[in-house]
Amino acid sequence: MSQPVPTVASPELLRFIREIFAALGVSNHAAELAASSLAAASVRGVDSHGVQLLPLYVDQLASGDVDGKATGRIVSETGCCVVYDGENGLGQSIAAACCDHAVRLARSSGMGMAVARNSNHFGSAGFWGARIAEAGCLGIVLSNASPLVAPWQGREPRLGTNPICVAAPGGWILDMATTSASAGKIIDAVMEGSAAIPAEWALDAAGNPTTSPSEALKGTLLPLGGHAAGYKGSGLAVAVEILCGVLSGGAMASEVGSLRKRGRAAGVSQTFLAIHIGRFMPVTEFESRVARLVAMLKSTAPAPGFEEVLMAGEPEVRSEEQRQISGIPIPRRLWVTLERLADRFQVTRLHPLG
Repeated sequence: MSQPVPTVASPELLRFIREIFAALGVSNHAAELAASSLAAASVRGVDSHGVQLLPLYVDQLASGDVDGKATGRIVSETGCCVVYDGENGLGQSIAAACCDHAVRLARSSGMGMAVARNSNHFGSAGFWGARIAEAGCLGIVLSNASPLVAPWQGREPRLGTNPICVAAPGGWILDMATTSASAGKIIDAVMEGSAAIPAEWALDAAGNPTTSPSEALKGTLLPLGGHAAGYKGSGLAVAVEILCGVLSGGAMASEVGSLRKRGRAAGVSQTFLAIHIGRFMPVTEFESRVARLVAMLKSTAPAPGFEEVLMAGEPEVRSEEQRQISGIPIPRRLWVTLERLADRFQVTRLHPLG
């Protein structure tokens, strides 16, 4: 009989991740940001961007591929625009600084935009969109990423999953990759021993559609739209690349390194845009109008096979409500890895619920 999947309370998970980062010499501020980002993703059910990334972050920091003490710096500030050099620091530390600069500039100019180069993986884009939205602004967050996607009609990886996030005060958050599925979902499938993945997720190394998780890891992810309309996702990915890698003066496309390969800095580029809602209408009025829009959309009769019309962010909110009560499930293989990290860095192991 298989062992039950351990679950852990969100404060305990946050404590554990924070202590691991601290043991690696990361500053208290950066450790708190990175831990909050990963723990929030786990509690919201975005497991591909949650605690399962911690071993990869540890490898980056321990190998020196990421500088846990770097804070980054403003390269230039002109009007409502900032160029920020992350100096190869933790992506979460850089993202927080850029969000705050974008909001600061939006409050003075109506809009604020910060572009970052020499950054690293920053967790879930939605976490940073929400940070901007909580300041009373519309938040748009973009990032390039490790080349795992072939451009439309190609078979060799050049583009990343290049996420797009739009976040509005009141809780509406769109956070999507420009691929049919994230790399994390395929890795999850491999870790869980799944026999197959949907045919629209990936190509094998020869450029053919595959349902094999292991063959998908050897090949490339399919852009959003899949076999029939992948030019749309590919075009969006290039647009993100222009707004991040090109505009920041940082690494572009296949120049970007990998979260999973050691020996070089990743050099990720990111963009953070804040739009000050108060320049258009009171935030309370804006939130009311968004709620009315959502109600209009959800009032439609569900299509066959569905029980309701879901909006962006609703599955994550429901997951958070449930996991705050029942705990965050940690796959057994990951649990063993986290125990080894705890012993390696002399950190108290995770205490499971129950």
